[in-house]
Amino acid sequence: MNNKLHIFRTPAEVISNYAAFFVEKAKESILEKGKFTVVLSGGNSPKSVFELLAKDYAHALDWSSVYFFFGDERFVPSNDPEYNGLMAKEALFNPLNIQGNQIFTVDTSLDVKAAAADYAKKIVQFFDGEDAVFDLVMLGLGDDAHTASLFPNTEVLIEEFATISHVFIEEKGVFRITMTAQMINDAQNIAFLVFGANKAEAIEHVLKGERNTTLYPAQLIDKKAVWFTDDAAAKLVS
Repeated sequence: MNNKLHIFRTPAEVISNYAAFFVEKAKESILEKGKFTVVLSGGNSPKSVFELLAKDYAHALDWSSVYFFFGDERFVPSNDPEYNGLMAKEALFNPLNIQGNQIFTVDTSLDVKAAAADYAKKIVQFFDGEDAVFDLVMLGLGDDAHTASLFPNTEVLIEEFATISHVFIEEKGVFRITMTAQMINDAQNIAFLVFGANKAEAIEHVLKGERNTTLYPAQLIDKKAVWFTDDAAAKLVS
């Protein structure tokens, strides 16, 4: 197994160590090039990391040098509780007084195809002619082995370009906007945050199972990715 697997006893330990990893990579990037570009993930698990960063690491970083992006977004209004950008705003941006020019969110007031194109344009403009290489991409893992909004049996899985795509999740009846696997894989660092017994089979499929990226999309993610997980989630691979 090439993946770097960090297994902790409890979810609280996973979250604590993930936050420390985030800060370590941020400090390295800011020291080296004066800024840190991070791609956030949505859901309850990263919310705990964001809250810890805002509480325990508020003075550990030059937060004015951190630029925030999103690996995927639900196609809902920006004031909807399901909108990843709103969760990050409440848990991380507002407590740390992050300025608007440091935050790059998906404009879901546009139609879904235009929203994806607009977000891709924002990223291109930020990197100003250079390749879009993020310093850290945060990822989660669904119990169906999806990551970001790379869901099983969706067309976005065969996209070879590093870009932003819109995708329809048939079983959920919703649209999502997501970074493609190639854009994620171009990052300097990729780190999964996964805990709980309900994720054990998904981790096993991704890390030890037969390669089938149509069924297990997280297999598309580069082997340099590190995994922060707990005993319950890692019980079938450790």
